[in-house]
Amino acid sequence: MLKLAMIALCLTFPGLSKEAVAAKPSAGIQVYRVKKVLAAPYSGIITPAAAEFINGAIDRANEGKFDLLVLQLDTPGGLDGSMREIIKKVLSSRAPVAVYVSPQGARAASAGVFIAMASDIVAMSPGTNIGAAHPVMIGGMSSALGEKGEKKKDAMEEKMLNDASAYMKSITQQKGRNVEWAIKAVTRSESISAEEALKAGVTDLMAADMTELLAGLNGRELAGFGRLSVEGAKVETLVQTRRQRFFAAIANPDIAMILMSLGAAGLFIELYNPGLILPGVVGAVSMVLSFYSFQTLSANFAGILLILLGFLFFVAEIKVLSYGLLSLGGAVSILLGALMLFERASLGGGLSLSLHILLSSLVSLLAVTAALAWVVIKAQMRGVVTGIESLAGKKGLAKSDLSPKGTVLAQGELWTAESVSGDIPAGSEVVVEAVEGFKIKVRRA
Repeated sequence: MLKLAMIALCLTFPGLSKEAVAAKPSAGIQVYRVKKVLAAPYSGIITPAAAEFINGAIDRANEGKFDLLVLQLDTPGGLDGSMREIIKKVLSSRAPVAVYVSPQGARAASAGVFIAMASDIVAMSPGTNIGAAHPVMIGGMSSALGEKGEKKKDAMEEKMLNDASAYMKSITQQKGRNVEWAIKAVTRSESISAEEALKAGVTDLMAADMTELLAGLNGRELAGFGRLSVEGAKVETLVQTRRQRFFAAIANPDIAMILMSLGAAGLFIELYNPGLILPGVVGAVSMVLSFYSFQTLSANFAGILLILLGFLFFVAEIKVLSYGLLSLGGAVSILLGALMLFERASLGGGLSLSLHILLSSLVSLLAVTAALAWVVIKAQMRGVVTGIESLAGKKGLAKSDLSPKGTVLAQGELWTAESVSGDIPAGSEVVVEAVEGFKIKVRRA
């Protein structure tokens, strides 16, 4: 019937095209004109530093200067808390937010999936993928230990999984996306390519670059905003500050462990040889940065205390000869502390503590401790070459008769001496046997 009506209208009014007639029913749709676009590229782990950058970009777009925010995302995942901060900001944004998984070869995994599903528009470059949103604990070290067969979930893992599934279902239902696939991405860690995501209704379009993305958005109807008009829109790019890039780099369990090991080694060297300054400064700065990283990642306080206790054992090994027992205790303490260090849930790769990094740090600390302990032992075994004790074994000259006490010239100084080999006449050569306070005992040479 609709086709017949359109034909009748065209016959009645020959100057009216079929396209114009088709546009009549949607003529009442509001047009949302996009004049300025803010592009915010982010590549890395979702941490508090990432949340600061992305939320700042949303705030800037909401100030009224920009009509559309395009978050160019490439992430392996990140912290659950940081991800939720970003999602709350995205859902409350007055300007539409588009997540664009780019460049080619990028991915939106784990926390990136949640952020993408919460956005108003999801686009992907060819050769990208999205998915694998199963929650894990930061300190799991699964990649290093390996996984064989089905592992029975404990109560905490089950709780985290159910919470993540419910959260994913909530935001995908709100945005009208493929809820079934989104749930599988959480429960089964499913991941799909850009082409598969478009066919499955997970994403809205594919675009090779920003120009193609804006062209694909032009004329698209967006719930809550209307029909997008993006023709002639100007694009401005917002990049991370140096501060944000720096803190994003150190907010990583492996980097934190390396910084703490470097800090401990520097402090060990400074304590052994005070006055070098550089090892102490580097060690103190590295230690403070590691504490910041641990605080950002919500490290377990008991785990940090165990690690610090291990460092104290290493310092004691340098001062006290324990034949390696204190070093062994320090290594065990640091290992146990690292295993119980993290208590916060994360979503995806890049935030697991690598067993290789942990073992490398322990081996390095053991090597530094062993080297310093060897220097100390060698110094203790070396004979005394200065001071009063150095007189032992030296030759002298009896300046007066020793019967058995008298005066002896040794090392250019006069000493009160006592003979241990009978009476010694003045002018005789003697050998110092021992030093007792400011007196020496001698024998005839």
